[in-house]
Amino acid sequence: MAAYRFRVLTLPRPLRHIEARHPALRGAKSPMQTLGVKPASSGLGEPPRRGPGRDLSPLLAGAAVTVAGTGAALALTGASSPLRGPFTLFFLLAAPASACAAALRGLAPLGRAVTSLAAAAALNMLVAQGMLMLHLWSVRGGVVAVAALSSAALLLVLVRRWHGRTAKRRVS
Repeated sequence: MAAYRFRVLTLPRPLRHIEARHPALRGAKSPMQTLGVKPASSGLGEPPRRGPGRDLSPLLAGAAVTVAGTGAALALTGASSPLRGPFTLFFLLAAPASACAAALRGLAPLGRAVTSLAAAAALNMLVAQGMLMLHLWSVRGGVVAVAALSSAALLLVLVRRWHGRTAKRRVS
């Protein structure tokens, strides 16, 4: 068999003036290659915040849990208090929203808040519709059903996180 030799149809052209001075020829990175994901700050480089508004989030979270728990307790006991309605409504929105927000921790804070509130409203409507369809509607039953579904969702999130941590420990 005869060996065929292929000819190059184009001649190699020399580098133009601007191409000869390009930093990439010397191993430099282009500006788009230097962009990257910034690591999360550890808080070491930031000065501690001072003033009346520093670290209010744990306090607000504790107040929210207290209000929601009080609302659930007032609804379950049937107490005639003027705070029963607003506190129970807060519980019915906060319990499923917090369970959903825990599952969506990768989202941006605003997106997570909007999504979890929408999911809470949808869960409340589904519980109400299901209980009305089965002719089992009561305020106490609705509060118990929402609490049970929210607790189950939060428990699933916590189990998944715990299982993920133990799997990482086994690999390391």
